[in-house]
Order: sequence, then C-alpha cells, then structure tokens
Amino acid sequence: MNSQKVTTITMGARLLLGLLFLVFGLNGFFNFLPMPPPPEAAMKFLGGLFGAGYFFPFLKSVEVICSLLLLSGFFAPLALVILAPIVVNIFLFHTILAPAGAPLAILILVLEVIAAWGYRDKFAPLLKAK
Repeated sequence: MNSQKVTTITMGARLLLGLLFLVFGLNGFFNFLPMPPPPEAAMKFLGGLFGAGYFFPFLKSVEVICSLLLLSGFFAPLALVILAPIVVNIFLFHTILAPAGAPLAILILVLEVIAAWGYRDKFAPLLKAK
C-alpha cells in the first residue's frame, strides 16, 4: 500500500475518531442524544462513577479537548495516547456490560488503532526499553 493511501486512511480515522469524541463528549454536558437505559450491571457501574461527582465532567472534558486536538491535527499523537485508556474502557464496558453499544465501541477501538498506527514513528521512542 502506498504512503499516500496510508496517510489518507490515518487522517480519515483521526478525523472520524475526533468527531465521535466531540459529539459524545458534548453530549455528556448537553444531553442532546437520548441514550437508552443501560442493563442493570452497567447501571451499577455507572452509578458508582456518577456517585463520585467529578468523574463524568472530567471524562467528558478530556474527550472534548482531545477531540479538538484530533480534528485540528495539533498534538494528535498526544490526544491518541490520552484517549487510549478511555477507548479500551469504552470497548470493555460495551462488550461486557452493555452489549447493545458494542458495534460503536468496536468502531472506536478500530479507529484508535488505525490512527495510532499512522503515528507509530512518534510512539517508537516510548516503546524502547531503557
């Protein structure tokens, strides 16, 4: 595959991931997308997080900030690193506790991996043992 195609795929994944995090991050503040009630096990998990008080405002703020970094291309590798544990948690939450959201969670995981692969040269120093 030529490098132009890889760059286009990486940029597309980065922009789509940024758009998804922007929409769902803002939805955390403004509730413009109705969400179906989660299964009981998921509700218990979410109840604990909501009970902390700070968690969801912090999480949604991070999602919005990182989405803007991804959409602008400014510090995109840093945004991908910050979003990585959030993406893994979204994937695990929806595959284990709320399977109805699994297709979107899988898409988010795939987009994260594709976008990160496009910046693999930026991550290489992080993966060298010292």
